[in-house]
Amino acid sequence: MTSKVSSSELDDFLRKFPATRFMDVFAPDINGILRGKRIQTEEFSKVFGNGSNFVASTPLLNALGDIAGNISYGNDDGDPDLKSIAVPGSLAPVPWATLPTAQCLLELVEFDGTPFFLDPRNVLRKALQPLTSMGLNPIIATELEFYLFEHDGESFKPRLPNIPGSKLPQGGHQYSSFDDLESVDGFLTDLDSFCNAQNIPAGTALSEYSPGQFEINLKHVDDPILACDHALLLKRAVKAAARKNGLAATFMAKPFREHAGNGLHIHTSLLDADGTNVFSGKSKDGEFSDTLRHAIGGLAQTMVESMAVFAPNANSYRRYAHGFYVAATPNWGPNHRDLAMRIPVSSQKNRRVEHRVAGADANPYLVVAAVMAGIHHGIANQLDPGPMVAEKQNIDYQVTLPVRWSKSLDAFRAGQILPRYFGQEYHCLFEVCRREESELFHSQVSNRDYEWYLRAV
Repeated sequence: MTSKVSSSELDDFLRKFPATRFMDVFAPDINGILRGKRIQTEEFSKVFGNGSNFVASTPLLNALGDIAGNISYGNDDGDPDLKSIAVPGSLAPVPWATLPTAQCLLELVEFDGTPFFLDPRNVLRKALQPLTSMGLNPIIATELEFYLFEHDGESFKPRLPNIPGSKLPQGGHQYSSFDDLESVDGFLTDLDSFCNAQNIPAGTALSEYSPGQFEINLKHVDDPILACDHALLLKRAVKAAARKNGLAATFMAKPFREHAGNGLHIHTSLLDADGTNVFSGKSKDGEFSDTLRHAIGGLAQTMVESMAVFAPNANSYRRYAHGFYVAATPNWGPNHRDLAMRIPVSSQKNRRVEHRVAGADANPYLVVAAVMAGIHHGIANQLDPGPMVAEKQNIDYQVTLPVRWSKSLDAFRAGQILPRYFGQEYHCLFEVCRREESELFHSQVSNRDYEWYLRAV
């Protein structure tokens, strides 16, 4: 069930920010792109009352904002409205707006109050039910990587700091470089201010493995839907802080061929009704429970059919390459970043699994839904995860996952596990919409076609 929003939340906000002129209201689509509108003061009460109209086909829009032609939604059904209501606790100021502006996430519901099945938040809510029915509560944190980039008049490149005393760019990976962090201090300061204003629990900031690449960690929360809300709102805040500082940010999975891709890493632990972490304990493989082993077994078994969720567009698949800490096979083990499922160094109380396969371009609600499905499937069926990769073990790079868009969509369509968690109709619509976008993308004649073939053939 959805949580009912209270009009007192709006009243309290307007007492604190009485000059508020506008409100940005939005909901995530199938790609995790926020879609919505900016409303004026007299409309605020609708969103926090009986609901405001919202176009029902919006959650199925592709990356270009178009609706798929092979579905009835938005084409053969007259493109009807449904209701949208504010997500409780999501109302916050927009510190970067020119005029005093608020923002809130929307939950989509039918006019009778039934949760709308195309809303990604409701897909995740459905996927969580089997775990919560077992008396298990997931604790989730996400890590998002992104690039600050620029255009030099010819091509897009990572934004590099200058060598001190010159206008020459400083190259090199510069992993964990404080100089690189300090070079974007204004951006990081604004981002911290934005996150504090919007109750986004951002934690560690890190200069990542490639020039111009950064990572922001979000703190663990005991509500997976809220964790995904935080991830999308962080993306919005990152882009706003970048703009304010004359920069641009991207969460594309692989914006630059020669550099590392951007990942969305999901950290998950499970608590029982007594608050005990069921991943803690001992097993034949190490200082973690058989329950954790079974969860990893489920994640491994569902990974092939989940790849279309973890890698949702053409660029996503360029990220799977040797040497960039992105696994292309469902391997697992402790304290090893070359693996798809890593057990980080932690206390028994904080024992968890880090799922490292998804790109930062993926819809976090659907990624977490697939992760929750895999964990439940593994625990319910006591699945064995297969041989563990030991800490510091040297491994060959293997490709057993479908790392091409069409292949992953074939695997998704043939999948027998995810439909039970996503819902059969949503599962079918996801495949149809993503496949049509794939066909549209690959039908384009790009500059690379001309560069490689126009003269030569």
